[in-house]
Amino acid sequence: MDSALPLAKLANLHFVTPKLAVGGDLSSEDEGLSRLQLAEISELGITHVVDTRLEWSDEQAVAERASHVQYLHHGMDDAGQQVPHEWFEEAVSWVEDAYEQDPDAVVLTHCHMGINRGPSLGFAVLLAQGWDPVEAISAIRAARPQANVWYAADALDWYQARTGVDPETAEQQRAALQAWRDANRLDVVRLVREANERQQNGG
Repeated sequence: MDSALPLAKLANLHFVTPKLAVGGDLSSEDEGLSRLQLAEISELGITHVVDTRLEWSDEQAVAERASHVQYLHHGMDDAGQQVPHEWFEEAVSWVEDAYEQDPDAVVLTHCHMGINRGPSLGFAVLLAQGWDPVEAISAIRAARPQANVWYAADALDWYQARTGVDPETAEQQRAALQAWRDANRLDVVRLVREANERQQNGG
């Protein structure tokens, strides 16, 4: 992880770049901790949040406690399904508008545990910014070691369709991404168990 990037102490997030963070949600077990986490999110300069959870929304909490933070609830399930291009397009377009309207905008893309959905959207944002796919997923993993980014291949398919990448380059990118995933596999079952244990212990 880049030591020059902001570091969250309470909030469940990691900065990938100075303008983009990925992570998990606010504590659902400890109301006091949840308030402190949201305050820290604001203190870290985050101005825009995309919540990718289908199962929950913090829209009301953000509106009440951090009304200056722009919030998009853009939920999807986390069942290993194929993600349609439209899902990425809507969220990434919202993020792009945020950056265009506010040069100082800092975006957080998050889900429940910060393992798949939130990091996958962060990956799509990096692609839209011109990052190489392998460099993008490597940066996310370096910033947040538990990020599995399960939907990265779907995000890459979306990006290639959006930009009209030629077939040869598209295949090379897909192969390189898969090779990276094969070489950097995570034990997701263990990660989920550990995340649940931390949540139960208030950590």
